[in-house]
Amino acid sequence: MGFLMDGLDAEDYDRTYNDRDLLRRIVSYFRPKLGTMILVATMIVLVSASQAAIPALGSLAVDAIAGGTIDQVGWMLTAGILLTGALSWVFNFVRQKYSARVTGDVVLRLREDAFDAVLERDLSFYDETPSGKIVSRVTSDTDDFATVSTLTMDLISQVLMVGFVTALLFARSVELALLTLMMVPIVVGMALVFRRMARISTRRAQRSLSRVNANLQETMGGIAVAKNFRQERQVYEEFRPINRQSYQVTLRQGFVFSTIFPVLFTVAGLATVVLVQLGGERVLARGLTAGDWYLFLQGVALFWFPLTSIAAFWSQFQQGLSASERVFALIDAPPRVVQNDPQPAGRLAGRIEFQGVTFGYDPGNPVLRDFNLVIKAGETVALVGHTGAGKSTLSKLITRFYEFQEGRLLIDGQDIRSLELGSYRRQIGAVPQAPFLFSGTVADNIRYPRAEATDEEVRAAAAAVGGGDWIDALPNGLETDVGEHGRALSMGQRQLVALARLLIQDPAIVVLDEATASVDPLTEAQIQEGLDLVLAGRTSIVIAHRLSTIEHVDRIIVLDHGRIVEEGDHGTLLARGGRYCEVYNTYFRHQSPNYRAGTGFVSVGED
Repeated sequence: MGFLMDGLDAEDYDRTYNDRDLLRRIVSYFRPKLGTMILVATMIVLVSASQAAIPALGSLAVDAIAGGTIDQVGWMLTAGILLTGALSWVFNFVRQKYSARVTGDVVLRLREDAFDAVLERDLSFYDETPSGKIVSRVTSDTDDFATVSTLTMDLISQVLMVGFVTALLFARSVELALLTLMMVPIVVGMALVFRRMARISTRRAQRSLSRVNANLQETMGGIAVAKNFRQERQVYEEFRPINRQSYQVTLRQGFVFSTIFPVLFTVAGLATVVLVQLGGERVLARGLTAGDWYLFLQGVALFWFPLTSIAAFWSQFQQGLSASERVFALIDAPPRVVQNDPQPAGRLAGRIEFQGVTFGYDPGNPVLRDFNLVIKAGETVALVGHTGAGKSTLSKLITRFYEFQEGRLLIDGQDIRSLELGSYRRQIGAVPQAPFLFSGTVADNIRYPRAEATDEEVRAAAAAVGGGDWIDALPNGLETDVGEHGRALSMGQRQLVALARLLIQDPAIVVLDEATASVDPLTEAQIQEGLDLVLAGRTSIVIAHRLSTIEHVDRIIVLDHGRIVEEGDHGTLLARGGRYCEVYNTYFRHQSPNYRAGTGFVSVGED
């Protein structure tokens, strides 16, 4: 049992909804389709009435045969049965067509809402939640919701069928009708027993599937690394227990679902035997006509199938409720980055001020404590320090990807929490160390931040980066397809595309995670030329990995465990021989053109 439950805990943002709230929420999605739903409901009534009428007409035919009057009414009964069957088919066709359209429209809207919620989630949400599990909720769970929506239509039809059949039974024999209805509480009671078991097993099955999706997503994302280190067997061995767990949990779910039908049909079979016996005795005693007995035999068949289906439906209904619960939890996940009375951000000058900011990815373990820093508008600042010093954290707070716990962060003197995020982020340009490109052409990716940019603007931006020579190296120039994640381009070419994309955006503030850290010298020179163009006149925060970058910035900020330990320009700090000198010897010294291996570390006044 422990193995089956490992890793199937709820996500932090999951919540439990009661059935009433879930149904109210589901109904809200169907409400805009009220007109079509009325048509579907009408068709359901007509289908149920026509299906219930067929055994009634059959019973009249049996009585006519027993009374020797079939010659006079036989053709009428035959025509009536054929016409009723044909009408039932037409009504059911219309019902199926429009109910499928309604369900499709509702699932379309639900999936759009879920995807919109995914886009609205904070970056911290993706740090904590595997992307495969998110994909599972947007795809698999909405599909389960669609299935249950269809089942709901069938349920309504079957409930009406039971109502019509019950009325016919009472019209012929109150005694046998009451005997038939006595079995209803037994069937319903058993269905309710299965209800909780089905809800629990279904929720676990969906969570296990999301684990499989998450593992597959991670594997596909890192397949190149796995092959490089020949770890295919290890990857497979990691997948096996997750897949086996999903198999076992799904097997248990199937067992729960498959158990209810045999039990219900057994009860229905026993009840049918009793009714056949009692009905036969009444016919022999002349208490019922042969047609009445036939009606009961057909009516019981029509009665028990919908009733057992309704009872079993509760188990399947739990699958839909569990799926909708997971989708609604994703939609309702509360944001961590909260804007207070957000106002549109005009064109920013770019002054940034940290005032006593405290922040931790885990609030109990702050990365920054009472942090203070002022970056002037148009200033280029390099952040240096050992791993974990807080360099990337500062950039993530400036881009408003995370919510700090204490203090204030001011942009042009205005609290960042009072800026409308859309207009603010449009003026924030970020270039990560490994830029992400979307599937499409180079031109598509350059145009990404400003879809209305003309072809001439795209070409001008591309040509301005590195002199534009890199475009000639592309097979089809700017129309070259970049492939998935930009894999058809080299890392340097991706960086150049990212810089051209930044020029098209024209941001007021640039956050740069050193773009020349993993490229060849020629491409580095091209990128550096592009950087000079991109950073000119803009407030720039550079997470520095290259000596060529930090040598020319306005100010270097040396960080250590979330604190500023030194600041100044390259020459001043190096001459001081303090913490910057230590960082320089560790990360940058070997990049100097004057560096000679084995000559020791730089001391005060060197370089």
